[in-house]
Amino acid sequence: SRAVINRMGLNNDGAQVCGDRIKSRFWRMLAAQSRRQGETVASLAAGVNRSARGDRLLGVNVSKSKASAPESYSDYVDGLNELGAYADYVVINVSCPNVKNIRAGADVAVLESTIAAVVRARNQMPDYRPPIVLKIGPDNDHDQRRLIAQLAIDYRVDGIIATNTTLSRPHGMDDPNEVALQTGGLSGEPLRKMALETTRDMYRLTKGRIPIIGCGGISTAEDALQFAKAGASMVQIYSSMTYDGPGKVCEIKDGLVDLLKGRKWSDIVGEDARS
Repeated sequence: SRAVINRMGLNNDGAQVCGDRIKSRFWRMLAAQSRRQGETVASLAAGVNRSARGDRLLGVNVSKSKASAPESYSDYVDGLNELGAYADYVVINVSCPNVKNIRAGADVAVLESTIAAVVRARNQMPDYRPPIVLKIGPDNDHDQRRLIAQLAIDYRVDGIIATNTTLSRPHGMDDPNEVALQTGGLSGEPLRKMALETTRDMYRLTKGRIPIIGCGGISTAEDALQFAKAGASMVQIYSSMTYDGPGKVCEIKDGLVDLLKGRKWSDIVGEDARS
């Protein structure tokens, strides 16, 4: 199986440094566009994505520090306040299996307090208010998904990513060197069935009211199409690019043009729920 096991955690330079980096990038790119187009930076800033590119979105993924209390949501709120003004959407990652103190991924009460705090902080931002996207794991059962879906509806979450990596090891993995026995979050092809099931379930539980970003084991146009039919408005790929490089994106998009046969992606989103 083509898969990746990740146990690196969430190593980074911290929200403040990352915030300074994306702010600098945003204004630098707008300044370059201003020189080319003869428009003021202020006028460009009012109408451009936070990625500073009209056809791209910049998402910022926020999670917890290992030093914070398991039930605390302050890291998410601090990350939103530091980075949200320069993100097209902010991901609240409550499901990273390599961060052991994320209680929100398993405790519904903590998840609710986290979502409530983040949405409240976003709604208090003075100017631009980024969409909030909740990233969930693939290991929840149906009852847990039902509760998550209801919280997402109640607090008007703007999107759901289904799913993160898994600590489980699905049956049928081709693993002659027993690499799968190592610890860490598993992604790639063995995750696809679990991620697809979660996407399909969350679409039905939310009645299609919340956009879902499908993620997990997508490596072909056929895979992407399956996620659309399950309810994904968009998809993300990670592990397949590790194996095949960044050209994988164009390969999947070109394949989708052939598979859709003139239909739009939006025409087939949630098709499984209607059949």
